[in-house]
Amino acid sequence: MHGYDAFTDRMAGAVLAYTHDRLRLDPVPLDGNVAPENFAAQVGELIGPNGNDPEEVLRLFTDVLAPAVISVDSPRFLSFIPAAPTKASLLFDMVVSASSLSGISWLEAAGAVFAENQALRFLADLAGLPADAGGCFVSGGSAANLSALVVARETAKRRIASGKRLRFAVGDQSHSSIANTARILDVDLLVVPSGPDTRFTGDALRRALERDGDPASIAAVVATAGTTNAGIVDDLASIADVCRELSAWMHVDGAYGAAALLAPSVRDLFSGIEHADSLVVDPHKWLYGPFDCAALLYRDPPLARAVHTQQASYLDVIHTDGEWNPSDYAYHLTRRARGLPLWFSLAVHGSDAYRDAIETVLATTREAAARIRALPHLELVRDPELSIVLFRRTGWTEAEYDAWSRRLLDDQIAFVMPTRWAGEPVARFALLHPDTTVDIIDEILATTA
Repeated sequence: MHGYDAFTDRMAGAVLAYTHDRLRLDPVPLDGNVAPENFAAQVGELIGPNGNDPEEVLRLFTDVLAPAVISVDSPRFLSFIPAAPTKASLLFDMVVSASSLSGISWLEAAGAVFAENQALRFLADLAGLPADAGGCFVSGGSAANLSALVVARETAKRRIASGKRLRFAVGDQSHSSIANTARILDVDLLVVPSGPDTRFTGDALRRALERDGDPASIAAVVATAGTTNAGIVDDLASIADVCRELSAWMHVDGAYGAAALLAPSVRDLFSGIEHADSLVVDPHKWLYGPFDCAALLYRDPPLARAVHTQQASYLDVIHTDGEWNPSDYAYHLTRRARGLPLWFSLAVHGSDAYRDAIETVLATTREAAARIRALPHLELVRDPELSIVLFRRTGWTEAEYDAWSRRLLDDQIAFVMPTRWAGEPVARFALLHPDTTVDIIDEILATTA
């Protein structure tokens, strides 16, 4: 199983050939239209006492299983938050996997940690965080939010009276993982209603606190730099002002949207992000990295290290002063060096290429909104700030939106899932791939007539 023999050589050849063919797809097909009831008959039970020929197992994956997976990196994938990893990042992700890197500590993986920290430094500088800011890469935004907010909770205990119930103040458009994190941490939420523009602001937070009457219980304020449903950037500067008044931790969930810091056309939307005590950015979203990768940054990393460092006799050897251990900055211990594909791709392509790709997506988004405005049977819900477009088809019910979505996928035109806005069903485009063209948008919109 572990030696490199003729069997392994044949298996490696087959897998690498498939990988090479997959990387050459241009564009990547949407797929995902295989009836699930066919799996048992076509694949059978492969796991048992005896092994199978690797080429036959790979054939079953290629011919049966892979086509039943919607390709998130297709330029026609416009649902949820897509992904469009660069070829450089995908290739280096293979290197990381083949190298069996343990990214826990400097002792085990100094070279990998150094490279990851270069990528983290790039992101910290992009957000305007101080020179000693730092953190680590985790599996995704949910894990990053949990890891950051447990530090916020523990830090708040130093200033909030013992036994007092702690709370996080959040906007009503915050990501679902924030509420889940609060449940896990046994912290209450103060949900602040959005204003007319559906943005969380410092003024709205002040009003909520005045009505609530217990501002001293706020351990942290969670702002969003690009909401998942509509791509809205909260008023980070005014929220930062209130955080200073409260001495509360400012956490910015920029998992999807903060990558747009690279784009001059929308950079001003993020004013105030430099005041964050913790910040999340997901490279597997709009920074064109592979799944699964989220960057977690702290303004004051020692605060996080004091909370997350795990103590055990066998770990004493890694806790050496001056060495940077990624395991000290999140709730994880075992971790792969998942930041390396981003590091490699940034080093290969340069940040200007990322800037240009993001600006291309933003330009396509604005043109998509203009196309929708021009069609009499469609109505734009709101002008897009980043790369998410919400619109309604006049007269459609929720069932009609769902049927339209199924037709688009069945016909391999696009993967477009509806959402809800102010309680009503609407259509939603989430653009991220720079190869999603206006022609593709026109093709989708033509099906709404």
